[in-house]
Amino acid sequence: MPWQGVVALVCALAYVPPPASAAQPPRNFILFQPDEMRAESLGCYGHPVSKTPNFDAFAQSGTRFAQAHVSYTVCSQSRAAFATGWPTHVRGHRTLWSLLHDWEPNLFKYFKSANYSVHWWGKNDMLAEDAWNASVDTARLIPGINAGPNAFEFGEPGYYSFLSRAAPGLNATLDHANVAAAIRFLKQRALDEAMAEQPLPPFFIFLPLLYPHPPYSAPEPFYSSIDPASLPALRPQNCDNKPDYHALIKSYRNLTALDDTFFRRLHAVYLGSISYSDWLFGLLLAAVDEYNFRDSTTVAIFADHGDYAGDYGLVEKWPSGLEDVLTRVPLIVRVPGGVEANVISSPVQLFDIVPTLLELAGINATHVHFGKSLVPQILEGRDVDPGRAVFAEGGYGTNEPRDFEGDASNGGMPRKEFIYYPKLLQQQQERLSVCRAASVRTARYKLVLRTDPKDLDHDSELYDLEHDPRELDNLYGNSSYAAITAELKHKLFLWYMQTSDVTPWLVDARNGGWPPRMLATTSGYAADVAWDTSNKPIVWK
Repeated sequence: MPWQGVVALVCALAYVPPPASAAQPPRNFILFQPDEMRAESLGCYGHPVSKTPNFDAFAQSGTRFAQAHVSYTVCSQSRAAFATGWPTHVRGHRTLWSLLHDWEPNLFKYFKSANYSVHWWGKNDMLAEDAWNASVDTARLIPGINAGPNAFEFGEPGYYSFLSRAAPGLNATLDHANVAAAIRFLKQRALDEAMAEQPLPPFFIFLPLLYPHPPYSAPEPFYSSIDPASLPALRPQNCDNKPDYHALIKSYRNLTALDDTFFRRLHAVYLGSISYSDWLFGLLLAAVDEYNFRDSTTVAIFADHGDYAGDYGLVEKWPSGLEDVLTRVPLIVRVPGGVEANVISSPVQLFDIVPTLLELAGINATHVHFGKSLVPQILEGRDVDPGRAVFAEGGYGTNEPRDFEGDASNGGMPRKEFIYYPKLLQQQQERLSVCRAASVRTARYKLVLRTDPKDLDHDSELYDLEHDPRELDNLYGNSSYAAITAELKHKLFLWYMQTSDVTPWLVDARNGGWPPRMLATTSGYAADVAWDTSNKPIVWK
């Protein structure tokens, strides 16, 4: 991975951790995060064929959020949002290279400052080099092989589809290596607790994994575990009135010659990779039980975004794509003493994780965020916000060319054999196809607006989700829905107004004197200020 190296924290100001509340919440936390896993592809979310026995059983032991939606449908941007409680536009974390720095808040900082032992195994796409020391005690990516070779030769239709052959072995993947490291930690922790004369600090484990992210692959028997013929119908390849990027992705990736049989095969492998992730999750839960951490540990599973996986004849994801297959992800939380077999149908934002976990841990939030705590839903089973709308953003502006993948400022164009070559080429040649987008989704309707200085209303979308849950019939511009469109545009406008920015916690001397003073609050101290919590650098491996 490109982010190896020694991580050094640049300290700006001393920091005093905020006081914890008087509550005695569950002590430990484990976050299991698959990459690119959409909610509808799990058995517990209603898929009739997918094999996810561990996710399904876990949902029966906790709370499953039926409509959890991400803030952005690309890796880094989504992670920056769910770690801060900030929509993308608040601080401009809009690109793959816009990571969280030491002067910005993040969930892990809070836990480390509250004397949690914070451990991270898996990929990054979230923290910049200067943020590690304040956020974690250890962080490591253990390598492995998550995919076999490309199923096609260069130049063949299908080469750019991401479909690969089976990965080499159950225990040889990157995901297995990192889950196994967490399991070893739990085993050693149980021994340490048995020997300790004083209680050990609580732990916080984060497992940001790779499956089912393309290339579409998995070890056997999972790779071949789903019969393509058994799948329900995919979303059709040629829907009318879809955004331009649908046709352009197919053209640039040379997917137009591939038929429904091919995409069903690809989708089956995608579901197989989810089944493999489910198996790994089962290993982790078994260790939680074996080492007696179940009654003291909150466990949550969620993904950073979804995947087309053959629906609409598309693969992977697209930065301005805001279909439910990309925005809607699994979110399942089990808290000791929480409600079991609980399903919350109201929409929630993935960044609601921030206030939820902080409240469960008894840690005061001391930065301005826009998440809503889900504790009433988890501990009491109450669906408290049935009328809530959720929002997402995507894409780039043509006035900021550095944001587009393939720009010389972020590495330029790769060789043609690189699997992402068509994606980067399309962004460089057809920039409006990845223009800025924003969506508002209620229980009934979804509006997606796309705009750019070169085209003020570019391929916007409107769907009646009650009659068209698969988002096939774009109603934008239909005069019969003019009032609905206006109402949703107003909701989107108010959301932008109310979340447009957050003011800093530092108060600068108007004459430019140094240092600035910290703005005191009754609830604690500012979390969006850098501080150093370790004398030794984190080695990111």
